[in-house]
Amino acid sequence: MHPYVKQVLETIEKRNRHEPEFLQAAHEVLESLSPVFDVHPEYIENNILDRLCEPERQLIFRVTWQDDSGKVFVNRGYRVNFNSTLGPYKGGLRFHPTVNLGIMKFLAFEQIFKNSLTGLSIGGGKGGSDFDPKGRSDNEIMRFCQSFMTELWRHIGSSTDVPAGDIGVGGREIGYLFGYYKRLTNRFDLGVLTGKGVDFGGSMGRKEATGFGCVYFAKDMLERKKETIQGKTAVVSGSGNVALYTIKKLQELGAKVVACSDSGGYIYDKNGLDFDYLRQLKEVERKRLAVYQSKYPNSIFKPNAKVWEIPCTLAFPCATQNEIQLPDAELLIKNGCILVCEGANMPTTQDAFRLFESKGVLFGPGKAANAGGVAVSALEMQQNAALTSWTFEEVDRKLQAIMMKIHNTCVECATQYDNPNSYVTGANIAGFKRVAHAMMAYGVI
Repeated sequence: MHPYVKQVLETIEKRNRHEPEFLQAAHEVLESLSPVFDVHPEYIENNILDRLCEPERQLIFRVTWQDDSGKVFVNRGYRVNFNSTLGPYKGGLRFHPTVNLGIMKFLAFEQIFKNSLTGLSIGGGKGGSDFDPKGRSDNEIMRFCQSFMTELWRHIGSSTDVPAGDIGVGGREIGYLFGYYKRLTNRFDLGVLTGKGVDFGGSMGRKEATGFGCVYFAKDMLERKKETIQGKTAVVSGSGNVALYTIKKLQELGAKVVACSDSGGYIYDKNGLDFDYLRQLKEVERKRLAVYQSKYPNSIFKPNAKVWEIPCTLAFPCATQNEIQLPDAELLIKNGCILVCEGANMPTTQDAFRLFESKGVLFGPGKAANAGGVAVSALEMQQNAALTSWTFEEVDRKLQAIMMKIHNTCVECATQYDNPNSYVTGANIAGFKRVAHAMMAYGVI
């Protein structure tokens, strides 16, 4: 490890000792950057790394709301504006009981490099709340979103900070948030949020973008090795937006997807999952995966278990952070997995992804593989700024081109730094260098 990297990591650990997820993300990125500082001593002279690892702004606020019975609740809201070197802060809002400042910082930190890799003019940020939307009525979620926006509105804008959705925040929540922003500000500022409904400024293809983009990245990885998705067996963790559209695109490209999961366990269907029924359960009826058996009694629902125990060729972690740990990685390799492509943010621990790379398993890190969502969010911003809209096919073509560019950039950068088979190295260095060059150009600010 380069002495400068070691010094910065020691500083980060002292400042953020109670934030394990952020420290994990920082180690994963910084350790792979060591070769850069031998070539670019000017980054050390200007202390670029230390500056990059400290957020520009961190917001914490109270969110007070009432449930349908009139009971008052208090949650905590967050928005971490990590780095605006390349453009306005861009990153989703997450509503989940596990949300805390450390998780927001890790997500925002990852977003810097992910957004940089897209080649678009967007910086890195993230936000959310420890509010749990599960089991809440539409009216309760509306009241929470309105209370959340009562504070957030003063910190966001199309040229400042542009939130989107994430876990627990889909089209319904974005609609409530945008509606209340409009009421508070008396402005119809289309570019202030992305993930909007297509009837009021949203982009075709945004819902599908993260899942589709992840599969496009996997397709490019396989093609580099003279392989295809056609005929492969896949498992996908999660059953939210990213997981569902990962499943859809995999099936369109000829893979058989046999399992997916939710917080209660996983569903396994040896004949391949029925995407349309899954989408009905999750997007329309908002039911648990165990219900899948009511239509497909020969399928198996296994509670409190991980999909990684099912033999597969392709694995797509699309749920949450650290869901693939070392024992899971060992089991995937034993069962013949040749590719792991991250649809979620940091779903694989460092020990696990190092094992994948050492065993020759293709590994697509989230900051590259799941960049499709934020890429199409930036395309939505472009459409809003031009007061126009594109067809689904136009957006999908642009998404495929962006994902191929990200893939090729990762390969080129990894090769340049003598680690041609590491997409982690390529993604981290390529994402970092673009931000670092801009920071150098701005001077010390």
